[in-house]
Amino acid sequence: MIDANLNRCREGVRVIEDCARFVLDDAAIARECKSIRHQLRSAIDTLGLPPDALITSRDTVGDVGTAITAKAESDRSAGMRDLVSAAAKRAGEALRVIEESVKALGHSGTGFEAIRYRIYTIEKQTVLALTPRCPQWSVCVLITQSLCTHHDPIEIIKRIAAGGGSCIQIREKDMPDGRLIDHAGHLTDCAHTLGLEVIINDRAHIAKLVDADGVHLGQDDLPIASARKLLGYRKWIGRTCPTIEHAIEAIGQGADMCGIGPVFVSTTKSKPTLSGLALIEAYLTNDATKHTPMLAISGIGTGNVGQLAKIGCPGVAVSSAVCSSADPEGVCRAIVEAIESRLASDTPTMSV
Repeated sequence: MIDANLNRCREGVRVIEDCARFVLDDAAIARECKSIRHQLRSAIDTLGLPPDALITSRDTVGDVGTAITAKAESDRSAGMRDLVSAAAKRAGEALRVIEESVKALGHSGTGFEAIRYRIYTIEKQTVLALTPRCPQWSVCVLITQSLCTHHDPIEIIKRIAAGGGSCIQIREKDMPDGRLIDHAGHLTDCAHTLGLEVIINDRAHIAKLVDADGVHLGQDDLPIASARKLLGYRKWIGRTCPTIEHAIEAIGQGADMCGIGPVFVSTTKSKPTLSGLALIEAYLTNDATKHTPMLAISGIGTGNVGQLAKIGCPGVAVSSAVCSSADPEGVCRAIVEAIESRLASDTPTMSV
């Protein structure tokens, strides 16, 4: 039992190590896996077994377990994250068997228990490293049904996709949950079919139920940790941040994206205090924030998006400028082109 599970554990750890080396290019995770393998060897050595005790006990041909398989063992179609999780669980289970087996021989199993805990941690680190980061969207359109004055929301989504938009956010502050599930589900299906990503405003449980790509939270909404517990790490969590301090805090708590502003006066929501362009510049130059995707928010349209493009803002959230337009495709395209025009310059202009 010890020999079979020692091999199983080494194999599982090696799968994680090679994923770190060849997929993630992550030296820290690879180094930790190597350290775990060495610790495992040292723990086996402390048992004082005869030199050939393990290998001479091996009977691969006569092992009835080699012929027993399960369908799930051959299915890794979900990708590298599931591959790593399966390897880690295999290693953890093997360590539990070793731990109990050495106790039967009169030894303490604490050394193997410690290794098992390290594997739990390395599984989490590797799976998170393999989880796709939130993209830097150029334009995310906030869709509120009451603002869709010329076209219904489905038609607007189609025109957003045609105009080069990246993402939609379904924002229905007053719609009851029961109605919102159907509404958001319909819009999410349409957007995903067209290649757009979908964020639900405020309500993480709705995001989970309709299989949206994430949730966007205000400062007074659900804590990021609670949303993460509900949604897991395969969904993105955004947070509205009116100051650079709020942004640093949100990122520290695990936010995948920050909505930065209000930048301009909003036509849909009263915002007496504006953060202005200075906050965008601060976000783009602060070491704690500049690597996290962001969207400038509030009052953005074709008339002022150029100001954001000029300072190198990589993405904006817009609402009525697109939703209330008779030509949502044209407006969306104009805003996308304005934002992406910054890429034409090697060095964006930044004021200091």
